[in-house]
Amino acid sequence: MSLLAGWHRSSHTSGRFTFDTYRRGTGPGVILMHESPGLTPEVTAFGHDLTREGYTVVMPHFFGSAQHAPRRREALGLIAQVCIRREFTLLATGRTTPVAGWLRSLAAGLHAELGGAGVGAIGMCFTGGFALAMMLDPSVVAPVVAQPAIPLATDRGRAADVNLSAADLAAVRARVQSGCPVLGVRYRDDRSTGTRFETLTRELGDGFRRVELDGPGHATLTAERHPVAVDAVLDFLRERLAPPDRMPPG
Repeated sequence: MSLLAGWHRSSHTSGRFTFDTYRRGTGPGVILMHESPGLTPEVTAFGHDLTREGYTVVMPHFFGSAQHAPRRREALGLIAQVCIRREFTLLATGRTTPVAGWLRSLAAGLHAELGGAGVGAIGMCFTGGFALAMMLDPSVVAPVVAQPAIPLATDRGRAADVNLSAADLAAVRARVQSGCPVLGVRYRDDRSTGTRFETLTRELGDGFRRVELDGPGHATLTAERHPVAVDAVLDFLRERLAPPDRMPPG
């Protein structure tokens, strides 16, 4: 049986990029971006959790497996494949991922359809920083950066880089200053995240809400799922996306 049974498959095109999307649920929109090696059972399970919380979840499929659990050989060869694709950046610093425009178009379309305060954007690992790039569109009001791992932290500069151009980082800073916070979650000893949380704290100040977990894990919401991380994300989405009749008093 497909891991995505019950999800509606479609596609979205913007500019030169077209990717499949999988959608399920009702309520405010949340774009859930998968980590490496693809739309794994754990990613899909977290998507189900979000639909049960009352959200319309859209999961883009960028690479790797979608209909079955990834095979070990496939997972091992994925980084080499992605390195040569023009949609993503694995090593470049001071540059926004090329797929950001496609993601902003997806978010704007979802918000136009569903209305409400806006949409959420959750990036994880490879896609962790993508939620920041999506903030250039005002439809994104609940950006979540989970264990951001791009650019690959091969040296001090890459470890600190947040996968944004200088102009886009300034635009994100302005959004935060105008009242749109960013939530970040990671395991404190996860070396793949480098020093990006320190960069975001310096650039965004109190508008960057960082949740750091004890231990050497990586995938905070999926393979090494931690209840503190999950609760932080759900609370953030409720705060930012709840329709007016569900907002807490005050």
